[in-house]
Amino acid sequence: MNKKELLQALSQKTGMTNQDAKKAVEAFTEIMSDTLVSGGKIQLVGFGSFETLSRGARTVRNPRTGEPVEVPASRTPVFKAGKILKDAVKR
Repeated sequence: MNKKELLQALSQKTGMTNQDAKKAVEAFTEIMSDTLVSGGKIQLVGFGSFETLSRGARTVRNPRTGEPVEVPASRTPVFKAGKILKDAVKR
């Protein structure tokens, strides 16, 4: 499902106009991004949680040349599915 299909589904499910659905999705994604950038965590009970993990700097090998390559420390967003979502997908 792409963004356009998501907006159509949201407007059909809620009775919102397409413009209102677009505003809601954009506001939701902006709030989530801002929260994760600031180091916060978003927890939607039953659905899952979003947070960031820190990865330390490390040395890896280029598989083609075998040369060591330094990978700098970074932060990455992660999603952990909640029980209700996991159970729904298992069906």
